[in-house]
Amino acid sequence: MYIDTHCHLVDEKFTDLTQTVKEYTEEKVSVAINMGCCLSSSESGRKLAEAFESIYFAVGFHPSDISLFTQNDLQPLSAYCAHKKCLAIGEIGLDFYWPGYDKAQQIEGFISQIELANQQNLPICVNMRDATQDTLQVLKNHKANKQGVIHCYAGSVETAKILLDLGYYISFGGTLTFKNANKLLDVAKYVPIDRVLTETDSPYLAPHPYRGSLNTPKNIPLVVQKLAELKGVEHIELAKIVMQNAKSLFYKLP
Repeated sequence: MYIDTHCHLVDEKFTDLTQTVKEYTEEKVSVAINMGCCLSSSESGRKLAEAFESIYFAVGFHPSDISLFTQNDLQPLSAYCAHKKCLAIGEIGLDFYWPGYDKAQQIEGFISQIELANQQNLPICVNMRDATQDTLQVLKNHKANKQGVIHCYAGSVETAKILLDLGYYISFGGTLTFKNANKLLDVAKYVPIDRVLTETDSPYLAPHPYRGSLNTPKNIPLVVQKLAELKGVEHIELAKIVMQNAKSLFYKLP
């Protein structure tokens, strides 16, 4: 059975969730973890988790939505954390890709949510886009007690080593299958097999040969297949390892 450790099923691009869930479960994807990007999407994730057995959720404010975040939001986020299917604080982190970002505001929100994760005894799911050094600095200075995962990793082997030393898992998505993913292939070979996770980041970043189309958790076997090739292990064996890794990190998974 496969797991998609990072997706956005509350995105408006998904117009028929029942059909989406049916399609990915037919591909033996047994777990999909929906990420929160703000308070409303975190609430929507909770509702999805209660409606579908295979869906679990994380809560938090994405760095691109951090302008919506206030300290008052920590209370409702804390309440979501008590839910048996709430697995993590995420998607949080830093994202300096889009023009007009507020660096100080993003860092402050990131730290606040790491502190929330520690209070709630949950791991974190980290976005690190065009913000490597600042992300590393925050993670070094503000330890996440239950560690976490760097989602859709796109950095270097050297940065991966630092993150692994800090206790983080490294998650690979559809970009691993892209024809121009040469550096990422080296990272995937380097990361220990007991520290890898797989994701789709649905509805974004569909893997080859579906690049550019709507991505859904049903595509996770393609990511696993590519990672298995790079690791030199059988496809099914890697799927089992990834599932065990996910259960080790997201300890509330049954």
